[in-house]
Amino acid sequence: MKLGVYTAILHDKPLREALEIVAGLGLHGAEINAGGFLPAPHLPVDDLLSGAVSIRDYLATFDGTGVSIAGLNCNGNPLHPDPEVGPEDAEDLRNAIRVAGLLGVDRIVTMSGLPQAHPGGQWPAWHVNTWDSGYLDSLDYQWDQIAVPFWTEIDALARDNGVKVAIEMHPQNLVFNPPTLKRLVEKTGATHVGAEMDPSHLFWQGIDPVAAIEWLGPLVFHAAAKDTRINDNCKIYGVLDERFTRIPLEQNPTGLGGRHVVNKWPEDSAWDFVAVGRGHDVDFWARFLLALEDVDPGMAVNIEHEDVELGQLEGLRVAAETLNPPTRPSSAEPRQGWQRP
Repeated sequence: MKLGVYTAILHDKPLREALEIVAGLGLHGAEINAGGFLPAPHLPVDDLLSGAVSIRDYLATFDGTGVSIAGLNCNGNPLHPDPEVGPEDAEDLRNAIRVAGLLGVDRIVTMSGLPQAHPGGQWPAWHVNTWDSGYLDSLDYQWDQIAVPFWTEIDALARDNGVKVAIEMHPQNLVFNPPTLKRLVEKTGATHVGAEMDPSHLFWQGIDPVAAIEWLGPLVFHAAAKDTRINDNCKIYGVLDERFTRIPLEQNPTGLGGRHVVNKWPEDSAWDFVAVGRGHDVDFWARFLLALEDVDPGMAVNIEHEDVELGQLEGLRVAAETLNPPTRPSSAEPRQGWQRP
């Protein structure tokens, strides 16, 4: 098993410095952003595809760090009906697959996307608890007319480039839980599309990530280490807490493509993303890693840090020590990532 970091949290640093931070945590993998919602300061995708930057020169940045690329990340909404969002995110994903093939990287992390509810719609629509038959009509359109053709194409492109696409099961997407992940694979007949096992979004849906790994089995291609804390306010607000508010544009909210930006999280939130170990204990994370190892002993597991209560490096350190305690193995020997006790 290979433990690493999704380097989006280190985008303010040059790639070489980010890799040295990862190595200093005793970790050996770097998941690099390749487009989508976030920019790609650590990966010159267009220059690598055009040959303006050579593959050899780019990979030389990793030399001597003990860190290698443990996947590319291209999370976005490739099915978005806004012409300033969907087509760009879809092309970012295609280019991420192509550049991964050139780099010899065999995993891409992304989201399934979410289309409009009906032909001509201008806004993505997420249908869950579909008690009204009209919602099922809309889902049929979203899946059969939009998602299946797109993901059939992506599966073929991934296969041609020797890459597997791992979908983060994320709410506000067609694929948000294990059954919808399996539905996409079955509807497209995909051989190179599967799951990125990010437990953080499963926790707040009431899903047991370890049971989900066992249920999906070999469809789990890749994993994230990201925790969620369920707060006391959940007793009142529930997990479907919609009390988000707008961030004034002068405060430069994070862009999501086109005119879309991130909203402000509720201050008295029902649940929060926290550093690994601050929502679930070491025992859970040991069982999580064991379950992943049973699927694939070479599985890459990358820390994603979004705990606003901890600093950039502090949060990474907390997560790394939860996943890879300094006492296992002996500190006198270099650690090569988590090992089965």
